[in-house]
This record gives sequence, structure tokens and C-alpha cells, in this order.
Amino acid sequence: MAVSTNDLKNGMTLNLPEGLFGVVEFQHVKPGKGGAFVRTKLKNVRTGAVVERTYRADEKLEQAIIEKREMQFLYRDGADYVFMDTTTYEQMSVTPASLGDAVNFLKETDEAILEIFEGEIVGVDLPAAVELTITETEPGMQGDRVSGARKPATLQTGLLVQVPLFVNPGDVIKVDTRSGEYLTRA
Repeated sequence: MAVSTNDLKNGMTLNLPEGLFGVVEFQHVKPGKGGAFVRTKLKNVRTGAVVERTYRADEKLEQAIIEKREMQFLYRDGADYVFMDTTTYEQMSVTPASLGDAVNFLKETDEAILEIFEGEIVGVDLPAAVELTITETEPGMQGDRVSGARKPATLQTGLLVQVPLFVNPGDVIKVDTRSGEYLTRA
């Protein structure tokens, strides 16, 4: 679907010849001399690279229609992840490469919103924080309460995070899905 550069909005996805790009920022500029133009900052949906582009006012660009489907992660089948659509109960097998960093935060029965464009997964929306169990870390010592001291811990998904010294194996912690950092004990 063609959309005018005058109608751009933050979060809109464009299907450009170089690939899929999300509009991060745009600014309509009307100089004193010459025609108006739109200065944009676009983020590649697949690679995350940010580029800046300038378009003439009222230039037509192709808008990508991204389908967002609420899915539940059921189980791992070999290397693949099996998801179930929560409305149609249809199951879908997904490779770890299409999920990206989301594989570090997904555990069985978790809900995620998969962004699909022409049958291909282009993004995963996760909650801001998830609760994961620590499988491996050095045990906390009595009196070991140095402010700000950290130690490495392996979580049930295989993700390695830095946690405070008082956290023990088997503890459930909250992890920020955007930065991958420890937030608090659950």
C-alpha cells in the first residue's frame, strides 16, 4: 500500500527496496527557498541498523502491513521453537534465528506477540520484564553484602547475567527483556 511522506508516523513500517524499515523519527521541513521535504530516521527491522533518509514532500513510499499475532511458546522441538496462536490454536514451528534475542527470555507457556510480514517473522514483542530461574551461580556467603558487587549467573534459558552476591541457585529473578539486566528477586 503506497503512503505519502506527509502521512508518516512514528512506528510505521515501510517496505523499501533495501528491506523493511520502521520509522523512528520524522521531521517535515519547509525551507524559505525550494520545495518542502521530509527528513526521516529509519531502523532496519531485521538488522537493527539505523539510517537517515530525506524524501521530497508528498513522495510515495510502500507501507508494509505487519500482522501481529498473540502466540504462546509451547515447547522446543530440536532446535526449533513451537508456538501456538492463542485465538486459532494453530501451531507454528519457528527457528531461533527468526526470534533473535527473544530466545534468551522465552520459557514454556510464555506469551509473546510475533510480528509477521508475508509469512516471515520480522520481530517479537515481549513483556518489559520476565521471571526466570537461576540454574547456576556461586552460592551467596553470610555477611557478603558489599554494595554493588556482582557475580555471573546462568538462567534456565541459558542467558548469562550479572546478579548481586546474595542471589542463590534456584532463586527466581526478574530480568529486563530490553537490556538483559537483572532487575530484582521475584
